[in-house]
Amino acid sequence: MNQGFLGEFTIFVLCAFLGFYVISKVPSILHTPLMSGTNAIHGIILVGAIEVIIHADTTLLQAVGFLAVILATLNVVGGFVVTDRMLEMFKGRGQRRPEPEETVQ
Repeated sequence: MNQGFLGEFTIFVLCAFLGFYVISKVPSILHTPLMSGTNAIHGIILVGAIEVIIHADTTLLQAVGFLAVILATLNVVGGFVVTDRMLEMFKGRGQRRPEPEETVQ
């Protein structure tokens, strides 16, 4: 196994454990600002994934870059949807957005 890959994989695993530990200790009142910050980070990841596709030399790198773009886009969109729903919970009854009217047939 490549020594560089083993070092990077070790850092990845340690970051995953550290991230899980930090996120699990965040109080629920701070989840909305945390989600907004995470959306910004995923936007940066999306730009990086596009950069990987632009400079990819092999088909494998292009495929990994394309997969990264798809997953980062899903994360950004899903994060904004969750943030919007969380912000709706903090609004009073009179301040909520009107629901779209349904047509009765």
